[in-house]
Amino acid sequence: MADAFETEIGELAGQINQQMARIREAYGELSAMEHTACSVDGMVSVTVGRHGQMRGIELNPRVYRTLSPSQLADTIMHEVNKATAAVSEQSKQLLQPLMPESVPYEEIFGERAMLDAFLPGPVEPNP
Repeated sequence: MADAFETEIGELAGQINQQMARIREAYGELSAMEHTACSVDGMVSVTVGRHGQMRGIELNPRVYRTLSPSQLADTIMHEVNKATAAVSEQSKQLLQPLMPESVPYEEIFGERAMLDAFLPGPVEPNP
């Protein structure tokens, strides 16, 4: 009986270690994740990281002759939004398989994620 219990515990520990290794690997990939979006005309290119931080902007020198300052600003914002959405989707594809089936990805990492997703429900004292 004790041997079966120890075998079961050993198997569970192995599964946990494998899952932790997958999580560590995923977080390593997340830290390097970025996406570059380029405007249709090729005049504006932006690169953003996983959290939407700007990592680079490249402007074709001709952009100043073809776009007004407000058009250039709009184009940059459009490309930043496209790149951010792409990185967000890449993150979701990487992390979703690691999530418990009962926990929707959007509750934890989505735009409207709330602290309540991480906390248990209220604890009622025993009378």
